[in-house]
Amino acid sequence: MSDTHLDGNSVGGLLLEVFGREMTAAQGRCGACGAVNVFAALVVYRDAPGDVLRCPSCGSVVMVMVSLPGCVRVSFGSLSWMEIREG
Repeated sequence: MSDTHLDGNSVGGLLLEVFGREMTAAQGRCGACGAVNVFAALVVYRDAPGDVLRCPSCGSVVMVMVSLPGCVRVSFGSLSWMEIREG
């Protein structure tokens, strides 16, 4: 990763806070290109007002997470589905 972006593990704590469980191993499908990746593989840009998570295959914005006073706001961009396996 470079100085401008990290992998999805960098937002693991925030994902845990929002979803109440470890989410870096969860899978999602990019609605723009159809690629299926675990959240840990997403490319995270942290130099915006929030964390911008992009598809590693096509660069489309999959999710944006913004920490606000008293809450976290999540916008699902091109994420067409998310799968959380039990166990």
